[in-house]
Amino acid sequence: MAAVLMESGTALVSGPRVAGVERVLSTEALALLTELHRRFDPVRQQLLAQRKDRQRAFDAGALPDFRADTTTIRDGDWKVAPAPAALQDRRVEITGPVDRKMIINALNSGARVFMADFEDSTSPTWQNLIEGQINLADAVAGSIAFTADHGKQYALDPASRTVLMVRPRGWHLPEKHVEVDGAAMSGGLFDLALFAHHNAAALHARDRGPYFYLPKLQSMEEAALWDEVLAFLEVRLGLPVGTMKVTVLIETLPAVFQMDEILHALRGRIVGLNCGRWDYIFSYIKTFRRQKDRVLPERGQVPMTVHFLKSYSELLIKTCHRRGAHAMGGMAAQIPIGGDPAANDAAMARVRADKQREAQAGHDGTWVAHPGLIPVAEAIFDEHMPSANQIASRPRQEVVVQRDDLIAPAKGTITRGGFLNNIDICVRYLAAWLDGLGCVPIHHLMEDAATAEISRAQLWQWLHVGGQKLDDGTAVDFALFDLALSGVAERLPESGLPGQERIPEAVRMLGHLTHARELADFITLPAYERLA
Repeated sequence: MAAVLMESGTALVSGPRVAGVERVLSTEALALLTELHRRFDPVRQQLLAQRKDRQRAFDAGALPDFRADTTTIRDGDWKVAPAPAALQDRRVEITGPVDRKMIINALNSGARVFMADFEDSTSPTWQNLIEGQINLADAVAGSIAFTADHGKQYALDPASRTVLMVRPRGWHLPEKHVEVDGAAMSGGLFDLALFAHHNAAALHARDRGPYFYLPKLQSMEEAALWDEVLAFLEVRLGLPVGTMKVTVLIETLPAVFQMDEILHALRGRIVGLNCGRWDYIFSYIKTFRRQKDRVLPERGQVPMTVHFLKSYSELLIKTCHRRGAHAMGGMAAQIPIGGDPAANDAAMARVRADKQREAQAGHDGTWVAHPGLIPVAEAIFDEHMPSANQIASRPRQEVVVQRDDLIAPAKGTITRGGFLNNIDICVRYLAAWLDGLGCVPIHHLMEDAATAEISRAQLWQWLHVGGQKLDDGTAVDFALFDLALSGVAERLPESGLPGQERIPEAVRMLGHLTHARELADFITLPAYERLA
């Protein structure tokens, strides 16, 4: 049982002792978290219940569509507030977890923006969360430094102009170490409010925010709740309303039908939408998990050029540019491959092709997972985007996307290698996540929770929908799955894997989740119960 660390009124903080926790959870900070929970958690719970209602309708055969009650918003002639100078040019952004070395390297990388991620690339152990807040506060103060075990020293370049943005956890994730009135508070409120409490004044004084990425939204009502939270925090922290700027990731299928509405709900502070491609594919699978005619082929056969993804990307660009917002592209997850020039050249060619597609389509910037990809992506956007962004020059008003374009099934196959790869990636990532690492290099790709979610959701769907076959004619059934899962350890490298000792636990967990009659909403919810 976790030890009680501190109490304040009816707020209780528990967990393992972490150095610096009193600095992060000061009396004032804890009082702010308590007030936020009491004011906003009832609405959050209502919105999460609406998600379940929506999914039950999809399971019964309903299809997502544009809302009839918000037609006036979609048809209206309005724009979002102008972006601040620091966020006018976002051609290359780098993302990663909130560990000390990553923050320093990312802020020194030359990318226009670094998104420090408390969500998909951070395993939310209590230690990671508290140390992440300390690391970010030190980065904002300019004092962050790090010495590796081998003695190499890292420090923030005083000349760095990379803009810091923070991604808190989504509305669905709890923070079990902080209870208010006997209930766990929202992980997203915990992450965002603590960062703002400790850093907003310093960032505002330098015209650097604070700025945030908001993940996993499904509706305009969820966006409106964030807007209320941010306005509340601005008043509490003495900032002008609208100071805190946000970019929203469109990474759920329901959200793509409400992009205008989400922009409108946050119109005083939103500066863009982002194509969160991996989570979007996961959401497509989850939304249609019971619909046999919309089963996707293996992940490698679902690139951004398939119809439903191309339509999503182009509609996002059109919608954003019409409203004066940035349309950010998706992640290049490749990692430079040392010692194999041919393999590295092929990987970089895939990156260039993807970024060429984004820039020519009209995106205003893109994401990379590794500093080595920044020059590659930047060169392409420099060629195709000579100005700060393409909002005015590429409005894309010729794009016409209907409901059926956004839900069109993708054709393809399930190979034996693809089936095994889904099992292996999920086990490897889950083992590392349980061991406290949320961003894991696998097969020269930087995998995070989103790609693990695709892998395990596909396995569940292939097995539960029924009638699926490998391209060699083998039936995809539980006998095939159980045999493949039992041999996963033989297929993985013998050493050097993050979380090696947690692999048996990850195997058992994947087996349980895949055999379950219902698809778990997020793998991180049952896995979180196992974290300290």
